[in-house]
Amino acid sequence: MTREPNTAVRTTARSLDIIETLRKLDGARLTEVASHLDLPDSTVHNHLTTLVQRGYVVRNANTYSVSLRFLDVGEYARSRRKIYQVGRSEIDELADKTEKAANLLVEEDGSGVFLYNARATDGVPLDIHPGKHVGLHVTAPGKAILAHLPERRIESILDQHGLSSRTPETITTTDELFEELNEIREVGYAISDEERIRGVRSIAVAIKNENGQVIGAIGVAGPASQISESPAELLLEDISRTKNIIELKLAHS
Repeated sequence: MTREPNTAVRTTARSLDIIETLRKLDGARLTEVASHLDLPDSTVHNHLTTLVQRGYVVRNANTYSVSLRFLDVGEYARSRRKIYQVGRSEIDELADKTEKAANLLVEEDGSGVFLYNARATDGVPLDIHPGKHVGLHVTAPGKAILAHLPERRIESILDQHGLSSRTPETITTTDELFEELNEIREVGYAISDEERIRGVRSIAVAIKNENGQVIGAIGVAGPASQISESPAELLLEDISRTKNIIELKLAHS
């Protein structure tokens, strides 16, 4: 656990560590949290008491859990993004039309964050949900975003997060990544070929604002057996049409 020199910062960090631990353990007793974080029971008790009083943690008998207060905070943060406001209905339509999982991703602090996702009635369920953080280099939407960021910003993200491997297909060298980003700019779309999850392939395009700056990406994902490495023209047309509608809405809303 990181030990910050400033007492106030360290106190905040410990509260956040406790919240993240409760999430990781799916609820836990005080002693379990203390053991997990190697902190005194009394310290954890003080933090948990405050978190319960403020409504961010709930206690049931002797078990503490993260409360639904975070749902309210998260929804507020998401609703402030105009791309979410104008894009969610289009993502729903894209999922129905392609019969795949469709998603909307943005970049925050160098990571990819799913803002919204939809799945066709018969679509294969994936481990994607609003708020999920992923490495930009392992997803098609993430690579679509990276391809349209300034090189200095890309380098800053790589310095901060690196290129961690998720599967044998994950890009783990900067040379390979920059080569693929150049190709994405040329062809206009990005592909993740089993790079985050084995057996799953995804295709995505970047979303830009009226100033030409990338602000997110949309894509579809599904079993690799259902999405070709050379995506069908119809599938790309559906994704591109959705991109155009979202960009138009952004420009005129």
